[in-house]
Amino acid sequence: MIGVVNKRDGQMCNCLFVTVILFFPRKQTPSPSLGKDRADTVIIGGGCVGVSLAYHLAKAGLKDVVLLEKSELTAGSTWHAAGLTTYFHPGINLKKIHSYSIKLYEKLEEETGQAVGFHQPGSIRIASTPTRVDEFKYQMTRAGWHPTEQYLITPEKVQELFPLLNMDTVLAGLYNPGDGHIDPYSLTMALAAGARKYSAQLNYPVQVTNLNSRSDGTWEVETPLGIIRAKRIVNTAGFWARDIGKMIGLQHPLIPVHHQYVVTSTIPEVKALKTELPVIRDLEGSYYLRQERDGLLFGPYENEEKMKLQDSWVTNGVPPGFGKELFESDLDRIMEHIEAAMEMVPVLKKADIVNTIAGPITYSPDILPMVGPHQGVRNYWVAIGFGYGIIHAGGIGKYLSDWILEGEPPFDLIELDPNRYGKWTTTEYTAAKARESYGFNNIVGYPKEERFAGRPTERTSGLYDLLKSKCSMGFHAGWEQPHWFYKPGDETGYKPSFRRTNWFDPVGREYKQVMEKVGVIDLSPFGKFKVKGTDSVKLLDHLFANVVPKVGSTNISHMLTPRGKVYAELTVSQLYPREFMLVTGSGSELHDLRWIEDKVMRGGYKVEIENMTDEMGVLGVAGPYARQVLQKLTNEDLSDGSFKFLQSRHLKLSDIIVTAIRISYTGELGWELYHRKEDSVALYSAIMEAGQKEGIDNFGTYALNALRLEKGFRAWGAEMNCDTNPLEAGLEYFVKINKPADFTGKQALKQIKENGLKRRLVYLILETDNVDPEGNESVWHNGKVIGNTTSGSFSYSVQQSLAFAYVPTELSKVGQKLEVELLGKNYPATVIQEPLVLTEPTRMRLQRKGESPQI
Repeated sequence: MIGVVNKRDGQMCNCLFVTVILFFPRKQTPSPSLGKDRADTVIIGGGCVGVSLAYHLAKAGLKDVVLLEKSELTAGSTWHAAGLTTYFHPGINLKKIHSYSIKLYEKLEEETGQAVGFHQPGSIRIASTPTRVDEFKYQMTRAGWHPTEQYLITPEKVQELFPLLNMDTVLAGLYNPGDGHIDPYSLTMALAAGARKYSAQLNYPVQVTNLNSRSDGTWEVETPLGIIRAKRIVNTAGFWARDIGKMIGLQHPLIPVHHQYVVTSTIPEVKALKTELPVIRDLEGSYYLRQERDGLLFGPYENEEKMKLQDSWVTNGVPPGFGKELFESDLDRIMEHIEAAMEMVPVLKKADIVNTIAGPITYSPDILPMVGPHQGVRNYWVAIGFGYGIIHAGGIGKYLSDWILEGEPPFDLIELDPNRYGKWTTTEYTAAKARESYGFNNIVGYPKEERFAGRPTERTSGLYDLLKSKCSMGFHAGWEQPHWFYKPGDETGYKPSFRRTNWFDPVGREYKQVMEKVGVIDLSPFGKFKVKGTDSVKLLDHLFANVVPKVGSTNISHMLTPRGKVYAELTVSQLYPREFMLVTGSGSELHDLRWIEDKVMRGGYKVEIENMTDEMGVLGVAGPYARQVLQKLTNEDLSDGSFKFLQSRHLKLSDIIVTAIRISYTGELGWELYHRKEDSVALYSAIMEAGQKEGIDNFGTYALNALRLEKGFRAWGAEMNCDTNPLEAGLEYFVKINKPADFTGKQALKQIKENGLKRRLVYLILETDNVDPEGNESVWHNGKVIGNTTSGSFSYSVQQSLAFAYVPTELSKVGQKLEVELLGKNYPATVIQEPLVLTEPTRMRLQRKGESPQI
């Protein structure tokens, strides 16, 4: 592209650009042949992610790795990317991906002999508001227990590192040494050289024209040059990924967005610098800026109203032949960001623009990629939807390679699970969320964040219309679920904050409602599966570390990985002989179902599995008057002697058929009532009417979280996940290591037990002020970070903050003094005996023994 810039009084005005196709003056040697008709793994797509996977699989020793690219390597989004690399990520697990990528890129040239053009001047995120400073403090405690360097720096240090900055609005900086940028083309060529070195085959141009799944789980990959039979296929096709998915009946929720960045000519002040400038990210201006030779390169993220989607590719497919082409640039669309950049970096005002790159980048609805095996299709894996493919490529290649070779994910990365989306993820939803996600690239990242574009989806519970005006809803895997309810005098709506905010007192009110009276909660988003058949007991005995419950009984069971990590937690009920209902959290529905289905196929179990999630509603009723209210609606005896804790049965409530389980995540007397979704309103109304005398009322998931924490209940995804084993998580009660069945992970657990634990989950009480732990904060002892919290809340019973945390075994004894870092301050914390509040069944048991336990 050739830029023509008009100047007027030293200011940049709107520019007219002539768009031409931009190719790198580097030649690739095509290899348009298949070479073989069988492969272990066929990777479809030759961008940096696909080539990285080929490199890692081959380096790990896997034979017969074949990559097929329809055009040439880097075609699509890789070749025109800005190439930014950073250790920073606002989440937790992706920090590991970023870190691995950077460490790999540092040594790749030495390994492969291929230059990669890696610059590491560091990067600085700029805080221009007090809220941003809070966000940086929030991120510092989340980074403290990770090995990568990150510092909160003063304005003076910011100016020292980036002397060309206008410091008028700079309050602080978040600095990551080692960040920088890399040439995407050279990076991909180095990974390709490494892949070939370890005997992977990279074939291009070879277009995949069709995919056929075989009954034995293998694939036939059709191309114009013939067919390859593969054990598995991996879709890494970038913005062609939707087209590949359609070949096997999948509609991947992806959409290309237009992203522009601008390159200037030489700027004398930049050329005069002795060291390269760090990358800056002006979060209020919503752009990144880095040095490009003796000039500058900057790329904005315009808001959702101005940004542009290439939605025609979703409906009509990517145009044939599109590979290393670009879109026509549109500086008017990003002019406010250009002006913000000129204000922050004044030397830009006199700079000429020599290139504007406007190219397609693929977005998923939540901007995170989709990585891993796909539910419902055997041996089909994806690594697609990368908005930041360059920094993710190295780490994702290693992560997927390890998963493929070892049979389980190397660490928890559920936020990238492709199965977090489902049939509810429509094209309209994808487009609305992609607009929002792109525009929110640099928005303040609050705890308990909610985003509202594309909501509600078609996946609403039966109570949504009845409750939506009475509460603040949260988004859970497509569902709307009440977080907390409004009363007259409350400040309503979504008011995010790093400190206590408008929901704090109402949640306390709901907590009291459940502890003293009776409350109702909509639990319909639970994942719900029916498993039945000749081998159902045998299957579940192999799947779960707990024993299989008897008919009419329920238990909490965990699926473990071969290495003994906690893959999932489910509630298991045997409703009839060899017929079970399995219940999991909303965010784990297809994640867990895929694992179960895979075990069924591998073991040849004769069972039927039905996903009942969308057809079945769930109401939770909990509190000391729960039995009294429900007894009014049924002739069944709900007394403690007749309907015991962890029993399940079918009954009628107000003539509505329900499956009732005596269990509650609140830890109080309660039932979960499973029913047809179309009966939800009638059932809810009957319960609310019956409970008028007892003062019945609603409660939401925020109060539920406070209640479960006081009872010492763990949560999957927080206290336990693929990074933790059940022994260190304190789940020994649910793990029957001596049961006869050789359940998955059993041998690994025995070894873990024999070796002894290095860390344990502890229960902390904190002395805080107007801030509470959320999870993933740094835990300190004697001036060093020694662990991390997993979840936290305010305890409305003792009026103090409460948290779970992992700490070294030697610091896990009751009474141990520690500190938890919250918003830049270390607060005193003490390990206490759990639980803080005894569960209702425990209190009743102690009463029957003649004791009078305190709540």
